[in-house]
Amino acid sequence: MNNEMQMKPAEAAELLGDVHATAQALVAEIEKVVIGKRHEIIMLVTALLAGGHVLIEDVPGVGKTTLAAALAAAAGLKFKRAQFTPDVMASDITGFNIYNRQTENFEFREGLVMTNILLADEINRASPKTQSSLLESMEEAKVTVDGTTYAIPDPFFVIATQNPTGFVGTYPLPEAQLDRFTVKISIGYPTAEEEINIIRARKYENPLDKVTAQTDADKIRALKDAAADVHIDDAIYDYIVRLVAATRRHGALSLGASPRASLALTRMAQAYALMHNRTYVIPEDVNAIFVNTIAHRVMLKQEAKLQRMTAEQVLRDILRAADVPFVGRREKDEDKA
Repeated sequence: MNNEMQMKPAEAAELLGDVHATAQALVAEIEKVVIGKRHEIIMLVTALLAGGHVLIEDVPGVGKTTLAAALAAAAGLKFKRAQFTPDVMASDITGFNIYNRQTENFEFREGLVMTNILLADEINRASPKTQSSLLESMEEAKVTVDGTTYAIPDPFFVIATQNPTGFVGTYPLPEAQLDRFTVKISIGYPTAEEEINIIRARKYENPLDKVTAQTDADKIRALKDAAADVHIDDAIYDYIVRLVAATRRHGALSLGASPRASLALTRMAQAYALMHNRTYVIPEDVNAIFVNTIAHRVMLKQEAKLQRMTAEQVLRDILRAADVPFVGRREKDEDKA
């Protein structure tokens, strides 16, 4: 953190402790509603602190909407949900001007992006033009309507969902647009025990009603700033680039990850380190978020698909084959000696 250079060690430690406590409180509050999905919750909160956006691909009814609503309530942020159907237009996303006869002026009507957390439900059911308008807003953090630019609230966090099994009437996101999402997660079915707990918790009330705000927009911005200031050693930069470059050479992949993936991996690793009470990134941080950050950015070759390989399997192979910073270096130095 920039201010830590001027702080006493005790003050810096106290600040880090406050940041870590807030992040953990967010996770704990969401876990009151979303049972048994700690890894997915951590990935979601990490992406929020990294200033990114999340794509959730899963079957209906596993808690995608609940997860987004719980995050918004726990973070104390403004929340909107949009059902992306074919009739949703780009202007619904960005906003539009409407003529007011009384004032004889055009007035701007805000679109769905004028919020802190936007749940774009079933994004692949909207037209490509509508999808593009949202993804442009995600990238630019602003919208331009009739030549006038409007800033989108900060923080701005998009959680998009899509169903991997229903393809009728859908417009799959192309690779260039998938690359705009920092992380892709799947919630998956709960275990039998978790499902029993879910049913019990909803017997008399909605657990969402009990979620209390643990922070607010100002504190979230402070958390994002703190994450951006987490230190990264040159060896970690090299490790990130080597992992991403390996996806471009792997025999099972027809499309590797782009430099945007390297940047996303860096920001996620910083936020993940902060989530774990550190102001510096270690290789384990990169490893922990690598698959969720990269899997949706690569494409398998047809032969690999026929062999029932998955992008996640390929990425885990890349992790296993890569030299880990510091440890790998020490091992090589010892061999030379």
